[in-house]
Amino acid sequence: MAAQKINEAHEHIAKAEKCLKTSMTKWKPDYDEAASEMAKAAVAFKNAKQFEQAKDAYLKEAEYHTENKALFHAAKAYEQAGMMLKDMKKMPEAVQLIEKASIMYVENGTSGTAGIALDRAGKLIESIDLEKAVDLYQKAASVFENEDRLREAAELLGKASRLLVRLRRLDEAAVSLQKEKNMYKEIENYPTCFKKTIAQVLVHLHRGDFVAADKCVRESYSLPGFSGSEDCVYMEVLLKAYDEQDEDEVSRICNSPLLKYMDNDYAKLAISLKVPGGGAGKKKKKKSPVAPQGGSAGPPMAEEDDDYEGGLC
Repeated sequence: MAAQKINEAHEHIAKAEKCLKTSMTKWKPDYDEAASEMAKAAVAFKNAKQFEQAKDAYLKEAEYHTENKALFHAAKAYEQAGMMLKDMKKMPEAVQLIEKASIMYVENGTSGTAGIALDRAGKLIESIDLEKAVDLYQKAASVFENEDRLREAAELLGKASRLLVRLRRLDEAAVSLQKEKNMYKEIENYPTCFKKTIAQVLVHLHRGDFVAADKCVRESYSLPGFSGSEDCVYMEVLLKAYDEQDEDEVSRICNSPLLKYMDNDYAKLAISLKVPGGGAGKKKKKKSPVAPQGGSAGPPMAEEDDDYEGGLC
């Protein structure tokens, strides 16, 4: 079966080469038909698991489409060549070709397809190169933002923000989170804005910037439904405890389900948050119960033992 497919591929390559030949009656190469034959050759090689040859065939297809000024089809071929490299476990090279395809999509006026391709490339490289993944997600977000597709842009920025936290590039994460939050506010997705406020507070406190953390909460009071919400009350209690260097209260809030069950990167920030100086030698403040509107119970008491000692901070 594989041998049959390989023979079939070579037949299509021969036809493609014939399409490129000129004569007294055929003055110009037929790039369109040559690209079509090369695409068939690539599929045949792919079905035979000959990924290297399939990749080369897709690159030839892209070349012929480019000669024919068919940029969208050329970009598709480059992207397919990239996917062959993915199957060969050559992720950096795969991403390079997919990025090239995304540029051509934009030039062709199909920016949405470019954004999807960049997102795909980010997923491919994330497990081996976080910094490259951040760059790709940010580029994809920018493409969607330029198209006024803010929901997609915000989701991609969210991926970048989480990876920036993982990389401990917290200053950049803070900027990214603010941009995310602004987009969700613009499309009136207020509950997600509340969660971004919690993430902002955690990032700013890990940066040692209490003023910025407090400002994020104060600015969120203008969001419909935030004031008095569970998210708001927990952040108010957390900031008060942090400011008073009440380590037990900070630990209690940060180990509550509201924070522990956030996206993993933010949950790690929560459970590893310490007050300045670790609260050593500080007098613990008496806790005052706080209940969100609606009569629900306040932040639950945490276990006294801190299982996350020696975390990120």
